[in-house]
Amino acid sequence: MSAKIENNMHDTSHITYEGLLEGNKKFIANALSEDPQYFEKLANGQKPPVLWIGCADSRVPANQITNTKPGEIFVHRNIANMVIHTDMNMLSVLDYAVNVLKVKHVIVTGHYGCGGVIAAMTHKQFGLIDNWLRHIKDVYRVHATELDAIADETERGNRLVELNVIENVNNLCKTSIVQNAWKSGQEVNVHGWVYALSTGAIKDMNVSSNNNSALSNVFQFE
Repeated sequence: MSAKIENNMHDTSHITYEGLLEGNKKFIANALSEDPQYFEKLANGQKPPVLWIGCADSRVPANQITNTKPGEIFVHRNIANMVIHTDMNMLSVLDYAVNVLKVKHVIVTGHYGCGGVIAAMTHKQFGLIDNWLRHIKDVYRVHATELDAIADETERGNRLVELNVIENVNNLCKTSIVQNAWKSGQEVNVHGWVYALSTGAIKDMNVSSNNNSALSNVFQFE
């Protein structure tokens, strides 16, 4: 999204199409050497306790940064980890995770230096994605007083990343999918995290919720 971000990327010139296929063979060999039944177990089904809604950024892989294995986290990713009430892709994933897989935790995970968030702070047009970034601009509008008071652009961007996570946690809680699960007595805990690329550490935004009591009255379903 920006020259600054692109310049900080790792050199990926060694990655080739053929290399990916060779990498798959090494993955299979390594997995079977540790557990001859590894793929047989995976093929039997999944029962992950967590749904991860994260950014599509290639530097934020859910399993790797949480030290979890395949089958332990159900993952949905998009630009800037958005929860938009008209996004049928996200809603379908959420519905399946909550009502079929019966996940106990849904985590919105953003990351500092997010290209989508940084782009939304500018006045530039990027193309089709402008329609998606508009939702982040709305988050800025709601918190403009706080954000405009932050002089340093990087710090302001980092705070918008945090606020974007908080707002999307709220958006999750507003969905009928989550509220109906709560109403039926199902355990569903919604959380917000921010990942720091520079340290590898996850910051818990302490906005966890397991009921709709914190929502404005107009958003609460009976």
